[in-house]
Amino acid sequence: MDVSLPISPALSLLEGRVLGCLIEKAFTTPDLYPLTMNALVLACNQKSNRDPVLAVGEPEVGAALAGLREKRLVSLFAGADARVAKYRHTFEQVFPLDFSNEKTAWALIAELLLRGPQTGAGLRGNCVRMVPSLEGEGVDGVEALLGELAARAGGGLVQKLARQPGQKEARWAQRIADEAAGAGAGMGTGAERGKGESAPLTVALAMPPEVAQRLTALEAEVAGLRGELAELKKALGGG
Repeated sequence: MDVSLPISPALSLLEGRVLGCLIEKAFTTPDLYPLTMNALVLACNQKSNRDPVLAVGEPEVGAALAGLREKRLVSLFAGADARVAKYRHTFEQVFPLDFSNEKTAWALIAELLLRGPQTGAGLRGNCVRMVPSLEGEGVDGVEALLGELAARAGGGLVQKLARQPGQKEARWAQRIADEAAGAGAGMGTGAERGKGESAPLTVALAMPPEVAQRLTALEAEVAGLRGELAELKKALGGG
């Protein structure tokens, strides 16, 4: 296995959450994807399929988006009919995977980013919402794909953790985001806090919150102007 990190420095906990949400929603709600800022905040704070459960706002998510865009993992969607700023992931451009089941690999990584280390069996069950065909696939196939991701040239995207006392099976973890980031503010896992209980997240922002908010507002304004320009062209018969 290639032990070098696939990205340096590693993503923060919140950057990993934002990236995981974008990959997940591209699968589960394609009609609403790319995501608006509001939809992305809701996805980050979602209580189902998340560990830890977070409570973050637009400034924190905006700063995380800025960091991800700097790392070329997220881009601003600028369609002609875009009325508000929307965001999409560009995971496949930064981490190209020469796999026949590439999209299943994306789903596995998204699930690890959203819910932390899991067994192969747990991942198979939890990823069915993104890749329904996994319902009929055995755990061995998932484990084999995870092994390919771990052995990826240029840095393994996942790693198999040593089995801990009391655990029947070894767990897999992603190697893209630092899951410890933010935990110093008294934020534990869902198991430690109790299911459904959210915790405010303290993160080291890539930029001051007011700057992130202003950037988001400017992006939304540009997207709105593009929409108005497209409508004006249409009205003038310019397509």
